[in-house]
Amino acid sequence: MTGNPKTNPTDNAIKDPDDWVTGDEEMTGAQASYLKTLCEQTGEEFDDTLTKAQASERIDALQDADKR
Repeated sequence: MTGNPKTNPTDNAIKDPDDWVTGDEEMTGAQASYLKTLCEQTGEEFDDTLTKAQASERIDALQDADKR
């Protein structure tokens, strides 16, 4: 059971993108910008059709790949 976010705001700070209420919306401008930069750095193709949740997962994957 999770705690009350008002008394412990970090208790629910990390949420699986699959559980996001707005995860199926278009990715944000900030996500698109950062994702495009990561794609350029890693040589991957940028996909501008991703949802917020998909973009978040792709960002995580590219950050992990960039650390190797």
